[in-house]
Amino acid sequence: QVQLVESGGGLVQAGGSLRLSCAASGRTFSSYAMGWFRQAPGKEREFVAAISGSGGRTYYTDSVKGRFTISRDNAKNTVWLQMSSLKPEDTAVYYCAVNPAGRSYTRAYEYDVWGQGTQVTVSS
Repeated sequence: QVQLVESGGGLVQAGGSLRLSCAASGRTFSSYAMGWFRQAPGKEREFVAAISGSGGRTYYTDSVKGRFTISRDNAKNTVWLQMSSLKPEDTAVYYCAVNPAGRSYTRAYEYDVWGQGTQVTVSS
């Protein structure tokens, strides 16, 4: 059974940067697309970014384009989310997840395994 462990969250001032990591184990990592979602208090979980199994294709929600970068290293079984120019509205718990079919990247139901989440708090 695959397991995902996120790390790298924390408290940062607006305009700052953080890099989230998601370490995977128990599955052929390079075969699967991966995504990052986030959930703020009182709000639904929303798509942030996704990357294909090879890393050749990336996808972002409009609100983070130009500020966030998703990447992966299949040899290390790790996906990263580099976040820059952070805003208070980026405050949320961030989750990484596996998209086994590599489709509908923005839809949470296409992801079958989720990490425990890491808190990101951006102060104004």
